[in-house]
Amino acid sequence: MHFKETFGELIRKLREKRGLPIRKVAAYLDIDPSTLSKIERNERSANREMINNLAEIFDVDVEYLLINFLSDKISYDLLNEQCSEKVLQAAEEKIKYFRSKLAQQSKLKL
Repeated sequence: MHFKETFGELIRKLREKRGLPIRKVAAYLDIDPSTLSKIERNERSANREMINNLAEIFDVDVEYLLINFLSDKISYDLLNEQCSEKVLQAAEEKIKYFRSKLAQQSKLKL
C-alpha cells in the first residue's frame, strides 16, 4: 500500500474509477455535492462517520480508507513541526502503553 495521495485525492480517484457522479456519492453520504467536492479538493475534511459508507460504495477495504483518512489528519497536524518524526515515534510508544494499560484494567474488572 502507498499513501502518497491525500484522502480527498483518493476519494476522487475511486469515484471516477467507478464512473460515479459526485451528486450520487454525495447523496449516498447524505451530504451536499459541494461539500464532497471540497473534500475531494482538500478544502474540507471528511468525518470518521463517512468511512464505512465510502468503503461500501467504492467496494474497498474499510481499513485502507481509515488509514488514509487518519494519516491525513495526523500529517496536517504535524506538517509544520520540526520534530514531526520524533512526535510520531513518541505517539507509537504511547499507543502501546495505553493499550497495555487498558488490557491490565480489563483484567481487573472481573
